[in-house]
Order: sequence, then C-alpha cells, then structure tokens
Amino acid sequence: MTEPPRPTSAFHAANADPSITGRLVAALDMQAEHTGVRRLRAWAHQRLAVAPGERALDIGSGTGSETLVLAAAAGPGGTATGLEPHPGLRALAERRAAEAGSPARFLDGDALALPLPDAELDAVRCERVLQHLTEPARAVAEIARVLRPGGRVTLLDTDWATFVLHPASPAVGAALATVAREAAASPDAGRRLAGWLADAGLTVEATGADVLLHDPRSVTWPLVHLLGAGAVEQGLITEAQRDGLHDDLAAAAELGAFHLSVTMFAVLARRPR
Repeated sequence: MTEPPRPTSAFHAANADPSITGRLVAALDMQAEHTGVRRLRAWAHQRLAVAPGERALDIGSGTGSETLVLAAAAGPGGTATGLEPHPGLRALAERRAAEAGSPARFLDGDALALPLPDAELDAVRCERVLQHLTEPARAVAEIARVLRPGGRVTLLDTDWATFVLHPASPAVGAALATVAREAAASPDAGRRLAGWLADAGLTVEATGADVLLHDPRSVTWPLVHLLGAGAVEQGLITEAQRDGLHDDLAAAAELGAFHLSVTMFAVLARRPR
C-alpha cells in the first residue's frame, strides 16, 4: 500500500526518475498479491464483464497486469489499452505483455484529457488513480465522454480516512493518519466514487469494498517509516514518540498482534443508452 510521491502532473503518479522504477515495480507487484486487492479486482472484472470483440481501456495501468486480463476477455476481435504516464512502468508492461503473448497495448496519456474520441469504448477500469488527482471529477467526466451508450466503467480507490495502525497512542496514531491522508491529492476518493460517476451522467449499478489488512506477524516497515518520518518532519510527534511507536509495533508483531489496514472501494457504473 505504499503510495508513490506526488509529482506536479495531473496523474500525481510516481516520479519518472528511472532510478526509482525498480522499487515502484516491486511495490506494485507486492500489492497485486495482497488478498484484499485480488478480491476487489476480481469483483470489478466480474461486473465490468468485458466480452469478446469489445474495446477496453485501463487508466493508470501500472505494470499492465489488469490490462492483460482485459485483453484476454476482449479476445482477438477486441482491444485492450493501458494508459500509463510513467515511462518505466509502461516499458515494463509492454515487455510483460510480449512475454505473455498478449495483444494488450500501452500508451502515454493524461487522465484529464484521454487521447480518444467520444463514445469510443465499451469498458473502462481505473484503479487507485483518482486519489492522486487534483481534479478527479474532471477525469471521471472524461471517462463518461469516451464511453459509448451502454458502456461500463469500474472505479477502484482508497479512502485514507479508514487508515488504522495499532498499537499506537491516540495522539501518535492520529498524527500518522494525518500524514497518510495528506500524501494523496484526494484522500477521500474511495467514498466519492459513486458521486463523481453520478455527476458525470452515469448510472451507478453496484458498489463493493475490501479491507487491505496487513500481516499481523510482520510490521510493514517501509510504510511505517515513511509515515513516522513525515509526522516528525511536520512537528506532529517527537522523535521519541516515533521510536516508542516502532518498539510497540515490533513487540506486537512478535505476538501476531500488529494491525495496519485501509479500505478500498469499487463502483460499477454505466452510460445510459
């Protein structure tokens, strides 16, 4: 669940510096194996129900894993395109697609100005992109524009107000939760998905959610260190409080009692005919 740092682009995606691409890929691959992520992705693919011959788009496609799922469903008579602004991730996705023999293709592009004509697509998926956008409603309006009448979209995103870390004192826990929320441009994206879709003129048909619960036997140190450092830097906690938190979390993990979770939501909507 480690989120990439904010850039100035519309996507708020990871820095394009090639030196961090390897770490970003490792984080995304690890997230893809998380049980909660896999369950919610399966929920969304089942309801998006891409059929042979259809045209599908995966916005913020990352390593391309879900674009390959769309391509397999669309078949040789359809198309599946991953839109990804990070050049390193896009190149990796292209290599993985070629190795898998998948016809999925990948393009550079901006969620706020999709490089497609009106009413072009049958299906769109967009996962954990809107939380990084300063204008997420504008991106959803773009999705509505490129969907044909009857076309479907699934949005999946995190709501950082659901972030829970234990054991932590109320003050320290609140400080780290504040840092987690401030790391996203739209930290409440998860709860707002249905509203953005409705405002764009789409009909909401189904909603889902899953908790991304971390292993209670092992502290998620990269994320804990990142949030703790941010809390100290902002003056929300002291270094002594941070160090005490680390000790408490490590002790809890030895007992299988470490807890770190956040909830991710999904919505299916359709463009009216």
